Parts: sequence; C-alpha cells; structure tokens
Amino acid sequence: MSNQTHSKPRLEYWKAAPEAMKAMLALENTVRAAGIDKALLEFIKLRTSQINGCAYCVNMHHTDARKNGETDQRLALLPFWHEVDIYTEKEKAVLRWVEALTTLPGGGVSEEDFTEIRAHFTEAEVTWITLATATINMWNRFGVGFQIPLGYAG
Repeated sequence: MSNQTHSKPRLEYWKAAPEAMKAMLALENTVRAAGIDKALLEFIKLRTSQINGCAYCVNMHHTDARKNGETDQRLALLPFWHEVDIYTEKEKAVLRWVEALTTLPGGGVSEEDFTEIRAHFTEAEVTWITLATATINMWNRFGVGFQIPLGYAG
C-alpha cells in the first residue's frame, strides 16, 4: 500500500520512542558533519530511497538536491546512472557501492564494487559513505514501514 493513501503515518515513532529518534538524529548529524560532498550525499540518500521505495524520502532528497543546484536531468536519470554518461566516474563508483549495500545481493558486495569505490576514495571516505548509506537505509525503513505521507510535518 502506498504511503500516499494516508494523511498521517501508521505510527508516530518519534513520539512512541523519543530515545530511538534521538539516536537516529545523532547518527544523521554525524553523517552530515563527516565532510561528504553535499551533492554526493544527496545522491546517496536519493538513490537509496528510490531503491527502497520511500516516497517521502525520495521527495525530500530530490527537493534538497535541487536546492543545492542539481539539474532536473541528472535527478531524473539517477535510476539509470549506469546507462548514461552524465555522471562522473567518482559518482558512478558511489552509486554502484550504494546499490550493492542497499540490495545486498546473495553473495555480498563484490570485490569489483569495492575496488571501484577505493579507486576514488580514501578508506575513511569509504567508511563515511558506507555509514551515510546505512543511515538513509534506516530512515527509509521508518518511512516505508510507518507510511510517512509526502509533506507530513508531524
């Protein structure tokens, strides 16, 4: 069922378990302060949210990316990044890593995916990118699981 059929979420988790929300916000603030390029961080959040089917998060991160100067074309084609030449090799390495971590194929994350991201980022940067991916995956579980509707401000 789409989260757009409700005006309120199934459950207001931030009220039900405020300590869980505090932990999530602390993690989010840590990711934001990590020094990941803002445009790249929005790609991480947007692509992960697209894969997970979180309309609330897709809408939020699409809007944030546009506010940060991202083009409509690059945002519209993000699910097809591997088919077009409008993303840098560095962006493609991150998107490949994000998709592998988000879908976690049966055999885990391939050595090819790891080698590709390591060609563009330091060990610390890969660690932060991985944490950013894990964090948005967690937010998506809240958005999808509790069906947070677009524009909900709680």
